[in-house]
Amino acid sequence: MISLTITIINFIANLLILVLIINALLSFVLSPYHPLRQALGRIVEPLLAPIRRVVPPVGMFDFSPLVLIVIIEILNFVLVRFLSTLR
Repeated sequence: MISLTITIINFIANLLILVLIINALLSFVLSPYHPLRQALGRIVEPLLAPIRRVVPPVGMFDFSPLVLIVIIEILNFVLVRFLSTLR
């Protein structure tokens, strides 16, 4: 049961990171009003908004997706390690 939970946590973390990367890459080529960008934005923007309040853009670069990826990786690592100790 715990290994299934670990697998699900890893899957969700990797899926969220993939969505973040796709959203960041599509922001260079698609209009913000494109349906795909809007759909991805509904997933990603609630997570990025608090980070953007703390980490402002530097010039034209927005580092909030990178910060969110690091936070997701840290949470994933901590949760998996904690669940691994429960085995």
